[in-house]
Amino acid sequence: MTTFEQVLIGGRWCASLDAHGSFRAEDPSRAEAIGPAFPISGIADIEASMRAAIDAADALSATPPERIADFLDAYAAAIDADADRLVALAHAETALPAEPRLRAVELPRTSHQLRLAAKDVRDYAWTDPVIDTQGGLRAHRAPLNKPVLVFGPNNFPFAFNAIAGSDFASAIAARNPVIAKAHPSHPETSQRLAQLAHDALLKTGLPAAAVQMLYHFDNALGLAWAGDVRLGAIGFTGSRAGGLALKAAADKAGVPIYAELSSVNPVFLLPGALAERGDALAQEFFASCTMGSGQFCTNPGIVIVPSGAHGDAFLAAATRLFAEAEPKVLFSRGVQQNLVHAVNDLRTAGAQRLTGGDAGEGYRFQPTLLSVSGDAFMAQAQALQTEAFGPVSLIVHAPNTSAMQKIAASFEGNLTGTIYRASDGSDDDAWHALAPTLRTKVGRLIANKMPTGVAVSAAMNHGGPYPSTSHSGFTSVGMPASIRRFTMLQSYDNVPEHLLPTELRNRNPGGVQRLIDGTWTNNDIA
Repeated sequence: MTTFEQVLIGGRWCASLDAHGSFRAEDPSRAEAIGPAFPISGIADIEASMRAAIDAADALSATPPERIADFLDAYAAAIDADADRLVALAHAETALPAEPRLRAVELPRTSHQLRLAAKDVRDYAWTDPVIDTQGGLRAHRAPLNKPVLVFGPNNFPFAFNAIAGSDFASAIAARNPVIAKAHPSHPETSQRLAQLAHDALLKTGLPAAAVQMLYHFDNALGLAWAGDVRLGAIGFTGSRAGGLALKAAADKAGVPIYAELSSVNPVFLLPGALAERGDALAQEFFASCTMGSGQFCTNPGIVIVPSGAHGDAFLAAATRLFAEAEPKVLFSRGVQQNLVHAVNDLRTAGAQRLTGGDAGEGYRFQPTLLSVSGDAFMAQAQALQTEAFGPVSLIVHAPNTSAMQKIAASFEGNLTGTIYRASDGSDDDAWHALAPTLRTKVGRLIANKMPTGVAVSAAMNHGGPYPSTSHSGFTSVGMPASIRRFTMLQSYDNVPEHLLPTELRNRNPGGVQRLIDGTWTNNDIA
């Protein structure tokens, strides 16, 4: 009889109630199964976690903010203290470099994100208190008082993990119970994070069912769950197909879903920038496109290059770098197969292969560069915007700035858009012509750097127009904005002062910033 790892349901680790089989993680570099067997949950696990989260919702929403913040800080400290084990697990399951990617970059970012959430909890930054003394109205953002279901992606085993990432931290900061659906690409990493979260939960006295985790379940069950009216919201990062299917189910039930879906992140290279530093830009582009084997949601999937000698030189330098690179390890067989299909689709739509394009041993793929003329791109703009999730990019040749504007106007919504300009100002006219069009197509407009970095900052927008995300008004990175996704706006009309939530009362002992009669202040109301 096969023994499966335990799931975290109702405040305790227990055997799956109705496992429908099992799965194991894989070492992507060798395409071999590793580690223990994890259960594929059925409806009984889902229903048990839902009932437990619903039972915990009232207690969690009434929990003092200081205790929520204590949990987030304790969890962050536990992650830092367990870095060696976590990094080893994530490296084995994803083949991402232990140094510097996992240990020096992603793991510290994850604990930092949790601490920022704790800070915003303590200062009520996400609640947006507004008071109209003349009208007798007071409003703020409050917990959903329902469970939040979080789907984690394959490409960030720490920073976007369903049990530790921004969606998780944001939902807990807003005092909602979280049910995490781990990604099957890194189950043992997720298990260890869940163990640390559970320990921190118990130590800080939060409701035991405030954090739960299942490893995997059938897609049909996931769609049915997304349409459960008992959910308060869903956070999702993953493929466009999967996200849109969940969105359709959630929309029918009126469940808000905040989904990051896909993005090709267009990069425009203006003539002066290429003349000034073309070789350096080719190196920047290559490094960005192949970083993490190209498995970033902000990977530069399309680069628009001006025709002419400088554009040709850039293309030659980039092609050489791609051709000389070793095949890159991808997360799974599915990622490899999808990438092969995406490259074939781009070629069918008219793109020419300059180098690469072949799958390798294990789950590897050769860095791949494709090329198409501006006219050909415009003729097949939708098909040529197919996201190739891996070390792949499409070069589009544009004869002039006017052509670049038309190309920019043809783009779907994206997370990022980048414009490289010359330092001497010679590209400024082109910038002013191009930027307004690109600005409406992207969540984050970038100048003179590749898009792969996503800083954890209150000013960050890691979101964008549909179909890059399901809602252009929200970000999945950057607090307190990311916390506000998992809240409801509550207004109080003529409610006696002593019956109001703390941050809406006349006295303001915590010094919370409030909008009182049109003025931001942290003063008491006389």
